Amino acid sequence: MIYSSVLAAVVSALAAEAIDNTSKQAWQKLYEPGSEDGHDMATLSRSLERGEISRMDADCWVFARLHSQLKPRHWDVLVARFSTHKGRKVQSISRLIPMVASHAPKLFITSAVTAWAIPKMKGVDGKRSSDIIVLPAQFYDINRWDPDARPERTRRRWKKGIEDVLEEMVGEALEAAGGILNHEGLSLENAA
Repeated sequence: MIYSSVLAAVVSALAAEAIDNTSKQAWQKLYEPGSEDGHDMATLSRSLERGEISRMDADCWVFARLHSQLKPRHWDVLVARFSTHKGRKVQSISRLIPMVASHAPKLFITSAVTAWAIPKMKGVDGKRSSDIIVLPAQFYDINRWDPDARPERTRRRWKKGIEDVLEEMVGEALEAAGGILNHEGLSLENAA
């Protein structure tokens, strides 16, 4: 078994995509579109076990398969939540914002989705990797997200509602990803 769960497969594939490595397309040599069994991942899994391809190759295959097969909103919520690729993460966040239904004003929705996708990190600002997006601490102050200064209870209710919608989308996306990977011959637990 290459991955312990659907979540592990998604996270690993998104991490591999963020690595700049020109040799990461070796899996394409083993891919046979239209093969009789249609279970390309099973073929890749056997190739990995025999040492013919690397884990990176398998991760890149999973990335390509999920990117091409998932609905755009499912892909975007997974990239926004789990990717470390700065450009793709920002693009996915911007595409998710209009999909979130809320009574909150647009600035609040934009800020809440961004804060969910880029959670506040612990530690001293200067001690973090430059490869990840780090927002200033004041960004996470929900008082700044609502220029009309509505009651704190209202802002917290909006924030929780937005996060609940996004987490539900993640669950749906992981379920869809699991279906795709299972169809391709990779049996995984659907762990959200």
